[in-house]
Amino acid sequence: MNDLALLLDRLLPLAAEAGARIVAIRARPQAVLAKADGSPLTEADLAAEAVIAAGLPTAAPGIAVVSEEAAEHTPPPAGAPFLLVDPLDGTREFLGPSGEFTVNIALIAAGRPVAGVVYAPALGRIWRGASGHGAAMAELAAGAPLAGARWVPISARPRPEAGWIAVASRSHLDPETSAFLATLPVAERRSIGSSLKFCLVAEGVADVYPRFGQTMEWDTAAGQAVLEAAGGRVTTPTGEPLTYGKTGFRNGGFVAWGG
Repeated sequence: MNDLALLLDRLLPLAAEAGARIVAIRARPQAVLAKADGSPLTEADLAAEAVIAAGLPTAAPGIAVVSEEAAEHTPPPAGAPFLLVDPLDGTREFLGPSGEFTVNIALIAAGRPVAGVVYAPALGRIWRGASGHGAAMAELAAGAPLAGARWVPISARPRPEAGWIAVASRSHLDPETSAFLATLPVAERRSIGSSLKFCLVAEGVADVYPRFGQTMEWDTAAGQAVLEAAGGRVTTPTGEPLTYGKTGFRNGGFVAWGG
C-alpha cells in the first residue's frame, strides 16, 4: 500500500475496537487455555483476533495477513507486503494486575515493518508510526472515540554518554539479556510487559531494550515500526537489521536502540 498514513487511519479503529473488547472481557472471570507452546490463551485473545480479522479485508484489501491466533501461519507470497497481527500481546500481563498488554498491527514491506499501531487499552495510550510520516502517541481510554484523540509527535532521544535507562521484559528476562545490559552505561532498569518497551524507547523515555530470548515476528513488528518512525532502530545483537518473513516467523535476539 503506497499511502501509509491512510493505512494507519484505517488500522487505528480496528486496534481501538479490539482493545475495548479485551478490557470488557478482562472485567469478568474467564477460562484460560494453553497453546501448543504452553503460553496462555484467553477469550480476549480470540475476541480481539475476530475484530481485527473481520476488518482487515476492508482496511487493507488484497494484503495477506499473518496473525498469532490464526489456525495456520501461511507465509505470504515471496516479496509481497503483508500484515502482522498480535491481537493481544502480553497475555500474562492481561491475566495479572499490571495492564501492560497491547494490540499490535503492522505492515511489512520488503522485509521491514513500515507502519504500525500499538494500543495499550488498560493504560489508555495508543501509538502510531510509519516510514516517512514520523510517530505519535495519544491518550485513548478503552471504548472512547478515536476522533477525540489528541496526537502528540514523539521521537527517540539521543543516547546520553552515561545514565541510560533500559527497559526489559517483565516475564522473560534471561541471563544473556542481563549480561548485555551490564556492558552498557545503564543507570536505571525498568521491567515492563509486551511491546510497550518499544514505545517507551520511541517516546524518549528509555534508551535501549534488549531481548535475547525467542520472540515471534508479530510480537515485535508494530513496536519496531513505531520506534523506527520515531528515529530509533532495531538490530540483531551483531548489528544487522531485524527483518521479517523469516522461516516460521521466529526472531532471534535483538536490541532496540533510541536515537
